[in-house]
Amino acid sequence: MLDNNNISGSKTVSRAAIIMCLTRSREEEREMKQQFAREDVRAAAVDYGGDFLQAITRVVERAVVAAKREGVISITEYREEGSVAGATREALSQVTTKAIGLSVGGKIGIARSGNNVAVAVFFGIGLLQFNEVAIGLGHRAI
Repeated sequence: MLDNNNISGSKTVSRAAIIMCLTRSREEEREMKQQFAREDVRAAAVDYGGDFLQAITRVVERAVVAAKREGVISITEYREEGSVAGATREALSQVTTKAIGLSVGGKIGIARSGNNVAVAVFFGIGLLQFNEVAIGLGHRAI
C-alpha cells in the first residue's frame, strides 16, 4: 500500500524546488522562502553559470553549501549532505544530453520538508545565440 503522506511530501518539496529555481530575483526568492516556511518547507536557491562538464562538481557543491547556509539541512549531518548531493546529481543527469559540451547558466532550487528533499536545476543552455532551456529534478529521502 502507498504511503500518501510520503507521496504528498515528495510532491510538495518537488514543487517548491522547481518554483525556487524559477525565481527571477533575490526578492522573489525571499518571498517564496517565507511562503514555503508557512507550509513547513525550508527552501534555498543559488545561481550558477559556466561550462556544463566542468560545472557538475561545482553545482553539487553549491547546492550542498546553499542548503546548509539557508538551514535546509544540518551543518553536521553527512546523510543530509549526501541526500542533497544525490538529488542534485539526479537533476543534472536529466539535462546532461542537452547541455554536454555547452555553456549553462541558471539556478538551482532546493527544498525540504520532513525527510523529503528535492533539488531542481533550471538552465539556459547555449552556444553563441543558439539557446535552449532545460529543467531537471531529483528527490531523495533522508
